Amino acid sequence: MTSPVTREAPVTVRVFTQRFSSTPRGARLARRLTLHQLDRWRIPYGSEASDTAALLVAELAANAVTHGRVPGRDFELTLSYTPGLRLRIDVSDTRGERRPAATTPGPLDEGGRGLLLVGALASRWAVLDRVPVGKTVRAELDLAVP
Repeated sequence: MTSPVTREAPVTVRVFTQRFSSTPRGARLARRLTLHQLDRWRIPYGSEASDTAALLVAELAANAVTHGRVPGRDFELTLSYTPGLRLRIDVSDTRGERRPAATTPGPLDEGGRGLLLVGALASRWAVLDRVPVGKTVRAELDLAVP
């Protein structure tokens, strides 16, 4: 007795990883390089997926620079793209003891809305431990098949 053969389309996961200085300039560069890399992966500038990913990277990188900065240490951006299915954005820093939490800011608070934005734009997000030190904030976008 033999089992029926099912053919599935091969899935190629594309990955981009880069370290940036923990400065506002590094956060801006992370956003710009994300847009460039997505365009190379055929997610065009100005598309909904590209714009959403840029906002997510901008927020997560700004948080890494502002709240996760350790002098002399960089933050790291990793983009993992499964064509037509998912884009995963990981931003890692070396400050593991300062974990982000989504809170509801008061109407006069000047900050605290960034992770609300991440929660609204991402399909899901999480905070993961980073080995050997630090944390990774992950946001995922489910992509519609064209």
